Amino acid sequence: MPEMSTFRAACIQLRSSDDVEENIRAASELMREAKGRGAEFIATPENTTLMAPDGGAKLDKSFPEDRDPALPKFRVLAEELGVWLLIGSLAIKVSETKTANRSFLLDPKGNVVARYDKIFLFDVDLPSGETYRESNTVAGGSTAVVADLPWGTLGLSICYDLRFPQLYRKLAQAGASLLSVPSAFTETTGKAHWHVLLRARAIENGAFVIAPAQGGTHANGRQTYGHSLIAAPWGEILAEAGTEPCVITADIDPAAAKIARERVPSLRHDRDFEGP
Repeated sequence: MPEMSTFRAACIQLRSSDDVEENIRAASELMREAKGRGAEFIATPENTTLMAPDGGAKLDKSFPEDRDPALPKFRVLAEELGVWLLIGSLAIKVSETKTANRSFLLDPKGNVVARYDKIFLFDVDLPSGETYRESNTVAGGSTAVVADLPWGTLGLSICYDLRFPQLYRKLAQAGASLLSVPSAFTETTGKAHWHVLLRARAIENGAFVIAPAQGGTHANGRQTYGHSLIAAPWGEILAEAGTEPCVITADIDPAAAKIARERVPSLRHDRDFEGP
């Protein structure tokens, strides 16, 4: 679709808890602030409305999509504010034992125009002693998703997906010049890798990266890295948060993606090869 002129994007940084209604209130308040600052596209982090102590607690507080308490409220708010709204992820119950970690893209009429279920699940043992087994209670997705915005095509992803560059390559080659990476990176991995991975995905694909994050010490004691970030296709950081809940904004010129891809046309240079 034709790209339009510069627009303002916003990342909402949160410190969500297991109090769903309070998380909805906090996110909505910051969305209103973002709109007041001129944002036309607003993105929230992974686990926008629920950061539970563990997967079982999250499952207990989750609902099927048609009964989720947050989605209808965010749809109304998107229409009220007249903005494109990416809900980074909600825990959507898909069986008695599993949720989907699902992003929702809402248009300015409040319609759900795209859904994306996180493909790559965070099953790791960190040197800090932290252990995560997302796959125990989350059903991984299997489909990459792009969606048209007025300013270009958006490729959707969530958090741990960031470590799998092949996903972003497919999104970019499907036309995405904007990439969303809503996240709840741990403090340990965030300090080490957050900035370099986001900038790498931007540079590799000649795309803007919009990465809203959870940040700080949550009520359950979990620590997330924060530093919500918007990066340009040449790798520049256009806006960055600290660790507190807040709004960051950046003005995005879609033409910059085309220019970056013309300067280094690597998306056209993939070749099949054998081995190892």
